[in-house]
Amino acid sequence: MKFEKLILLLVIALGAAGVVGAQDKTLGAIKGKVRVETGTPGGVTVVVRRGETEVTRTETQKNGDFMVSRLTPGVYGLTFRKPGLSIGTMEDVQVKPGKTRSLGDRLVLTIDEGSIAFLSGSVFTADDRSVPNAKVELLRILEDGTVKKIDGRITTETGSFKFRLSPEPAKYRVSVKTSGSEAVSKDVEIDGAAVYRVALSLPPKS
Repeated sequence: MKFEKLILLLVIALGAAGVVGAQDKTLGAIKGKVRVETGTPGGVTVVVRRGETEVTRTETQKNGDFMVSRLTPGVYGLTFRKPGLSIGTMEDVQVKPGKTRSLGDRLVLTIDEGSIAFLSGSVFTADDRSVPNAKVELLRILEDGTVKKIDGRITTETGSFKFRLSPEPAKYRVSVKTSGSEAVSKDVEIDGAAVYRVALSLPPKS
């Protein structure tokens, strides 16, 4: 009798598993990969919605991959958000039962210029002429007074250069040197998303 009950329970369990499997085949999924213009593609919030109504959300992994499962078949839109980056969207994503819709890696999030700081400058000679092809170095001034080089640029034909920085409060040093002249530097304090300008004038050549 006990053996028969055991067989009955096993049949019921297998039947339930079959029902769950059948239910799973009625749902679909979306997967893809997010790329970013700068920084890491991990931690991007992926919002899945129908129209303007949010259905579910997830986050990308370190390499930008994401997967959203157990979606009712239909047409969805996706919104991608991460601080410092532009908001990305994809519309008309069709999900079919028992299928995983792959979006590939064609979505690239660019820098949101409203949430970063720009350090923009120009290099001039002693008689106020623009200096093209000058090597400009950007150093961060640490709390103990030491400096650490973090970036470099070559000035354009008009003697200009630009760095993109985090808007967090920090102090930087911009330095430039050309052959036949001494190095010139200026310190700049960054405190928020804005455009900071600096002009560097080279001393007369000896």
